[in-house]
Amino acid sequence: MERLKIGVICYPSLGGSGVVATELAIKMAAKGHEIHFITSSLPFRYNEPHENIHFHEVRIDGYAVFKYPPYDIALANRIGQVVEEQHLDLLHVHYAVPHAVSAVLAKDMIQSDIGIITTLHGTDVTILGHDPALRNTVKYGIDKSDITTAVSESLRKETIELIEPAKNIRTIYNFIDEEKYHPVESGTLRCDLGIQQNEKVIIHISNFRSVKRIPDLIRAFALVVEKLPSKLLLVGEGPEMPRIRRLVDMLGVTDHVLFTGRRDDLPELLSFSDVMVLPSEKEAFGLVLLEAFACGVPAVGTNAGGIPEVIEEGINGYIVPIGDPDAIAERTLRILSDSTLHPKMKEQAMETVKGKFSSDIIVAQYEKLYYDLQKKEC
Repeated sequence: MERLKIGVICYPSLGGSGVVATELAIKMAAKGHEIHFITSSLPFRYNEPHENIHFHEVRIDGYAVFKYPPYDIALANRIGQVVEEQHLDLLHVHYAVPHAVSAVLAKDMIQSDIGIITTLHGTDVTILGHDPALRNTVKYGIDKSDITTAVSESLRKETIELIEPAKNIRTIYNFIDEEKYHPVESGTLRCDLGIQQNEKVIIHISNFRSVKRIPDLIRAFALVVEKLPSKLLLVGEGPEMPRIRRLVDMLGVTDHVLFTGRRDDLPELLSFSDVMVLPSEKEAFGLVLLEAFACGVPAVGTNAGGIPEVIEEGINGYIVPIGDPDAIAERTLRILSDSTLHPKMKEQAMETVKGKFSSDIIVAQYEKLYYDLQKKEC
């Protein structure tokens, strides 16, 4: 197959979109394609240099005439430069605003016919799309793209209902790197964290924003720990942290909740965890669920967004209503207390990743889109 030169535009910092964009680019480079990241800094998941991966920094200069640095314009200029200098075949942008809009502007500035694929990851629709001032901007980015994908069927439907784009939107699910996420030996990590052998481990990983509804999890955990020796691992950082710490203290579970901060050893943490809980009120997909499943951890999640497309009720976990700590506690206890159910769900969780969300399946779907776009351009 023809080797393609692909420009990738994404947020390089922490977040599911940056993870997926980077992992996809790395997989494409391994297949022989030439990848050109056009971002403000190296993506945080790009750890090992690859001969097929190149980085083009977007520099944002301050000008007295602008109150704020014009990132979208600087990005468009840099995209245009890289397209012309490197003779790129296509652009894959992650997020409609600002990345798709900047890509469209770049294409128009250099009068290029380069194809643009936009992947929607959630907040560009679920948050920006609800803002009347930005809805048309999101629609413009989608309609001016040649192909638009969404990371879940729920997000695809919400985009169509809210934005009413002229273009069709395809669902291509997220995936994870199975070479990193799989059951591993955790060494002394469990002991180092002060977790006793008789204690069950509940884990939550996020950026601790209000949309994650972590107080629901804390209240649920307070019910769980009354009936079962257990620890709650809260992995990550974010603006809700002070509120969460106060609630932990107020409910008297301080000795049972471990705040780990951001960690690079997620497979090790997941491998000795028993249940993942994701109580979000909005979640386009829920990438942490795949990370947990790949390490053999069943999950309890809310009926929000794409979560029910990952969790199969009673198979690899349970779905509960949003804002229902009692239901979270009951389902979590059901998994933890049943010595027959937990191993079955553990096995099925790993099978879910292999059968539906494996990198081979998802990367092949994106690669086909790339080639389809090239044929369309010809």
